[in-house]
Amino acid sequence: MEQPVILIAEDEHIVGLDLSDTMVEAGYEVEGPYDDLHSAMLAFQKRRPDLAILDIRLHDTVVYPFAEKLIAEDVPVIFHSGHLPLAEVSDRFPDALALAKPCPPGDIITHVQLTLKPEGVQDDEKVEVAGRDIETA
Repeated sequence: MEQPVILIAEDEHIVGLDLSDTMVEAGYEVEGPYDDLHSAMLAFQKRRPDLAILDIRLHDTVVYPFAEKLIAEDVPVIFHSGHLPLAEVSDRFPDALALAKPCPPGDIITHVQLTLKPEGVQDDEKVEVAGRDIETA
């Protein structure tokens, strides 16, 4: 069975490496971390990920146009930022998840697993995620 691919775009080097390690340890394949928008977009053009975790700002560049492109291509997006304009994110991306930094690794794994809900799991079933039972409804 192929591992889902997670694209990570994060300009804080330590945070990007931590996110990458967390995803690899959880059984995912990681593209990145990319610290600039151009590199993240090139990676997306070369290989479509199953999900993207994006910092809202990569240096001084806002990732919203890239997020819109990913969503248009049916790639779920999780925003992960220390400067999270929640109202703006939820208005602009009502189906995207937004996590504030710092976010515990177990919580990130939980949200990734729920976003990539395994096939065959119904909305009202429970799945074990990061060692806990989580309702998927």
